[in-house]
Amino acid sequence: REKDDKHKTWMPKFLMTKEYKDQRKSSGDVERSIFKFKNSSTERSKKMGKEEKFFRETFLYNKEINVINTATAECSVASKRRVDLPLTAGEQLDVIDVTEGTTVICRNSEGRYGYVLVEHLNFR
Repeated sequence: REKDDKHKTWMPKFLMTKEYKDQRKSSGDVERSIFKFKNSSTERSKKMGKEEKFFRETFLYNKEINVINTATAECSVASKRRVDLPLTAGEQLDVIDVTEGTTVICRNSEGRYGYVLVEHLNFR
C-alpha cells in the first residue's frame, strides 16, 4: 500500500475533475493578480489627466500640447510657487511651450507642468 501511495499517477489539469478544481481554488482563497501593472497605469493616466486639467486652468492654455524639445535639468531647484516646476538634477523634461522672457513651460516624467528657467536646462 505505501508504495502505491508514493507513486500516484500524474493527471493533466484538463483531465481533473471539477470537484478537485473547486477544492484547489477554495484552499488558496487568494486570487493572483497577473496584470497588476494595468491598475497602476490607469491610476497614472488619471493622475496625468488631472495634472493636465490643472495646467490648462492655471496657465489658461487652450492650444494642443505638443513636445517641442526635450531637455535635462542641470541642477536641483525647489519650486517657490505652484506654477513653478520643481527639478532634480539629471531629470528629463519635455519642453511644451516657449514663453516671453527666460522661462519655458515643461512637463516632467510624473506629468506635472510648470515654468522652468532656461538657465537650469541642458538641451543636448
